[in-house]
Amino acid sequence: MIDNAHAAQSAHPLTVVTDVRVSLEVTHILEGQGVPPSQASPPVVAVAQEVLAEAQSLLAPAALYTFLPVRAVEHEQILLDGGAVFAGPLATRVLAGASEAVAAVCTIGPALEERSAALFAAGYPLPGLAMDGAGTAAVRLLAGAVGVRICDEATARGLSVGMSADPGQEGWPITQQRVLFDLLPAEKIGVRLTDTCLMLPRKSVSFVVGLGPDMRADAVPCDFCSKRERCHWRRQKADVEKP
Repeated sequence: MIDNAHAAQSAHPLTVVTDVRVSLEVTHILEGQGVPPSQASPPVVAVAQEVLAEAQSLLAPAALYTFLPVRAVEHEQILLDGGAVFAGPLATRVLAGASEAVAAVCTIGPALEERSAALFAAGYPLPGLAMDGAGTAAVRLLAGAVGVRICDEATARGLSVGMSADPGQEGWPITQQRVLFDLLPAEKIGVRLTDTCLMLPRKSVSFVVGLGPDMRADAVPCDFCSKRERCHWRRQKADVEKP
């Protein structure tokens, strides 16, 4: 049985990223609000255009990640180098066959979400929503850019990159954020974990990805979700990908 004790923060090399430029577009802001750009009304598009420049100026992208050898895999548990354990069916599937796991945290800082809150408080809900959507989109773009860097490093070492997942998705309890934050000194980029395992600033994301000689990059967490057949976003993605 794997001991479920948390490891101390990782002694493995840590990469801190502060040089990523996130370039927002109106379509990103709409998508961040959950509005398909092709279906957005003219007033919603106009508000997104109005907040675009300010939203861009409020971004402070930063990330950090580390590579950790996978030591053992048992039923719904992954033992990492140093004794940390990721537990849950999704984490096990993500890291099945992986020789290494990469743990990462990304954030755009607090300024944009503070501006969004101020707009709501001042009685401007539509700009507030658009600003919030910009933040959601920006942190997604940042995570994608960090993922590309991780992929480049893995490829240079002859390793393939698998799917990624983050604590809080179905099959991986949100409490597993504590394990991830034990591995990464997220305070270096201004991110902390609350007692309920939510990240602050809110426009932050964490994820884990598996590396190995035979990992698959085409699998996605949706494949393991019980809601996949009735999910609006999954159906929409399938419609977009139709020839």
